[in-house]
Amino acid sequence: MLTTLFLKRDSTMQSLDIKSWGFGLLLSAIIAFFAIWTSQLNSIHQLGISALTIAIACGILVGNTVFPAISEHCAVGVDFSKNQLLRLGIILFGFNVSFQQISEVGWHGLAIAITIVSSTLFLGYQIGTRLFKLDRQTSILIGAGSAICGAAAIIATEPVIRAQAHKVTIAIATVVIFGTLSMLIYPLLYPYLGLTEHSYGVFAGSTIHEVAQVVAAGHSVSDVAESTAVIEKMLRVMLLAPFLLALSFIEQRRTTQLDSTKKRTITIPWFAFLFILASGINSLNIIPPMLTEKLIQLDTILLTMAMAALGLRTHIGAVRQAGIKPLLLAASLFSFLLVGGLYLNKGFNELFA
Repeated sequence: MLTTLFLKRDSTMQSLDIKSWGFGLLLSAIIAFFAIWTSQLNSIHQLGISALTIAIACGILVGNTVFPAISEHCAVGVDFSKNQLLRLGIILFGFNVSFQQISEVGWHGLAIAITIVSSTLFLGYQIGTRLFKLDRQTSILIGAGSAICGAAAIIATEPVIRAQAHKVTIAIATVVIFGTLSMLIYPLLYPYLGLTEHSYGVFAGSTIHEVAQVVAAGHSVSDVAESTAVIEKMLRVMLLAPFLLALSFIEQRRTTQLDSTKKRTITIPWFAFLFILASGINSLNIIPPMLTEKLIQLDTILLTMAMAALGLRTHIGAVRQAGIKPLLLAASLFSFLLVGGLYLNKGFNELFA
């Protein structure tokens, strides 16, 4: 009798989980497709606002109004979107880049990308934790978003450091603000920078946050500046995988130091290796261009669903508690990328001349 009751209870729970998984996926997908559609409107597209940004904003709106009343019916699917779909999206993001892009800007461009990324990550952590007394997770997330590839880097970093949803949201907000500012300011500054169109493209690609923002800032100057900026930006994107692997090692080492009873084992973010594998496959040109395009479109959908789910799990009260310090950190990194990045670019130009 008891066995029968337990079997019925397990069967009911499994049925509820499947429904919650389905409804959660559906909710995330609805927000995602709305965000993608909105991002393609001319007025929004010209502002360089990506579907990821719109999705998290819509997710936060729904998450702090309607979602609490229906969360028990779709929580499983929302969390699946936030975690598993996120990792799959990062893997497919590898099809956006190829190793041939290194040769198009040369070792000069690669050296700049490595220097900018590493110095921004270092400054982000040091300034965030020491000067502004922010927690290390927020400092790492804002540093990663500023240094590598904006929102995509932030959401890829989240599972490695196990950051809370509101911290990810705050970091993405700073990328949107200062990335948009960069997109508008760079073309206005171009006549006064003393850079060629090619050098300006490398400068923009190595220092502006989001890919869409880089495209807009390069396009405003010339086609040469735009293409060079995108290639340089893709080099920064390729640095995402080694950053995640290094961060995983550091996190595990830190955990071991805090608790000596724990065995020191490195949790490898396998999706970072698969990201490299996807980039390698894309570099071999063995996949038809049409299929690659479809994979990139699927990647956009998956990442947008992940962002929608993240927004649904973000409580606005926790964002308010963060205060102005995250913005100050992001502003500091923006200043470094603009001024320090310009002088680093000019220095490398002279070195490789």
